[in-house]
Amino acid sequence: MILAIDQGTTGTTCLVVDGSLTVIGRGYRELRQHFPRPGWVEHDPEEIWATVVAATSAALADAGVAASDLRAVGITNQRETAMLWERRTGRPVANAIVWQDRRTAGACERLPYELLRERTGLVTDPYFSATKLAWLLEHAVSSHVGLAAGTIDSWLIWKLTGGEVHATDPTNASRTLLCALATLDWDDELLALFGVPRSLLPSIVPSSGVLGEAMIEGVAVPIAGVAGDQQAALFGQACLSPGEAKVTYGTGCFLLVNDGGRLDRPPHGLLRTAAAQPGSYALEGSVFVAGAAVQWLRDSIGLLSEAGESERLARELSGNDGVYFVPALTGLGSPRWQPDARGLICGITRGTGRAHLARAALESIAYQVRDVVEAIPGGVASLRADGGAAVNGWLMQFQADQLGLAVEVAVEREMTAIGAAALAGLGVGLWRDATELSAVWLRGGRFEPCADREQADALYRGWQAAVQRALL
Repeated sequence: MILAIDQGTTGTTCLVVDGSLTVIGRGYRELRQHFPRPGWVEHDPEEIWATVVAATSAALADAGVAASDLRAVGITNQRETAMLWERRTGRPVANAIVWQDRRTAGACERLPYELLRERTGLVTDPYFSATKLAWLLEHAVSSHVGLAAGTIDSWLIWKLTGGEVHATDPTNASRTLLCALATLDWDDELLALFGVPRSLLPSIVPSSGVLGEAMIEGVAVPIAGVAGDQQAALFGQACLSPGEAKVTYGTGCFLLVNDGGRLDRPPHGLLRTAAAQPGSYALEGSVFVAGAAVQWLRDSIGLLSEAGESERLARELSGNDGVYFVPALTGLGSPRWQPDARGLICGITRGTGRAHLARAALESIAYQVRDVVEAIPGGVASLRADGGAAVNGWLMQFQADQLGLAVEVAVEREMTAIGAAALAGLGVGLWRDATELSAVWLRGGRFEPCADREQADALYRGWQAAVQRALL
């Protein structure tokens, strides 16, 4: 048995899986979001830890197994979220600054774009961890002495090992703006640029392999797999050859395509990032607001009673009647990278109703994924989907129609957690190599494009026009 801990933006999911990566137990605990100021997003690190403990217990109980039955633990996490804590007490010095947070947008404008683009494969955007850590060091503490810094994977490893191990993996480190892609190590010039002392940072260890022992309900279990959520999903989806891609539909939407060992400058609008597969890298398109657009309609506007209602409403219409929703609620990510863009809904008439807005939110997810695919030279060879919104059949069909490409949906939607479990299993020798995972992957559905190409392109042109309005 393997325990997979998936600490995400809106909650923590824990899975207990067997040697064939079949889920036999689940646990979930929601995580509160804190918005102290406009554009600021924070999490309470102690609450993050509490959700992990509770979801772990729930998963073990659901599986009917004890911690002593576990062979390994795998961890996957919301990336780029950054925090500081005291080494001696393990107490966080402030709330974690979430990847969606935009408070450092001004600081990003003053950064050397070309240097960071060439060395890290990223862009100068508040999305990444370095400016968050710099902000915390300037505003939350008077001295960095005795502190530890890291992303959520490091925090969980620290807590699970009782402070014995301070570590991260290349997939998470490569999202900080502090790690050179060519070496997959902390870069002294970048550390000096952001004012982050190396002594605060975790060691960078392989994504698969035993790195320490977690205490799970009083039992020591090896931590043998760690990866940021999107790279974990790429691995779990068995996208092991160049050109194979996955898209995870969650709070945000993230498309990663296996790019082999290439380390050249990424194409405009895309990121290059370390993959969990040793020696491999991925091109990535990061959409900040995907499922969160539907959540916004539900929670802030009261348009929906629950997120699943959006599919029923979308099916009521034969077209969008010119209504578009650009969900730039936290700026725009790939391929435009406009942190100051703001959301808008356009094309509204007297005949516009709930169904139009629900459909527009779902359409916006598919359009943003198409934006990313169009930025990839040569497109993608195949596309596998996972995440919460992958269960929305209307969205998956619309996505296939927009791309003109079949979309395969994994039978298990929690592929980030499956990827963490696969890395952990590989780390303790349950499989000889990553290629054996291809035989384990199971398809739950396949959506073939069936819409008229000209009509699909016309809808997409309407989206592009709407985005231009959001950038004004």
